[in-house]
Amino acid sequence: MKRSFDFIVALCALLTLLLLIIVVAVLIRFKLGAPILFTQERPGLNGKMFKIMKFRSMLNDKDKHGNLLPDVERMTKFGSILRSTSLDELPGLFNVLKGDMSLVGPRPLLVQYLPLYNAEQAKRHKTRPGITGWAQVNGRNAISWEEKFKFDLWYVENQSFWLDIKILLMTVKKVFVRDGINAEGHVTTEPFSGSKDD
Repeated sequence: MKRSFDFIVALCALLTLLLLIIVVAVLIRFKLGAPILFTQERPGLNGKMFKIMKFRSMLNDKDKHGNLLPDVERMTKFGSILRSTSLDELPGLFNVLKGDMSLVGPRPLLVQYLPLYNAEQAKRHKTRPGITGWAQVNGRNAISWEEKFKFDLWYVENQSFWLDIKILLMTVKKVFVRDGINAEGHVTTEPFSGSKDD
């Protein structure tokens, strides 16, 4: 039932938001250049790798050694708007159609975090990752990693159709009030360096 619900809602959302998606894509090409999409390998259900899709929100500026500049230097006002309104997440609906992701579930994190998880934290991969999740509606990037994992694991153990509906409705509210986008003083999430309890 969850997979069917995800597919139908994602397809309807893409059709409804098609014009908005095109406008955002054109603006990104004009303001940030190419590529329009940001793709990156992430672990999904049972740790299976897939390529997540997002709208690019940062410049590709590099230093004299060819390394990307820090996020804070590459983030533009336009990119900040994309993130604060969650418009950068719209291409993730294609991941949902493909079956790589669900509308609701633990957010897919970086591959390099895999060896840093303890046994409990690794359980977040027992369900498909989501565009939004229980951690996102309970603080998103403004809460600690330990809190995020607790919310993720609670969702894995208590997931249901009605809980997904609740989280989706809470997500809409969060997007409109732009609540919990990032921790104070950071344009992106602080990297995970392992659990303090390990």
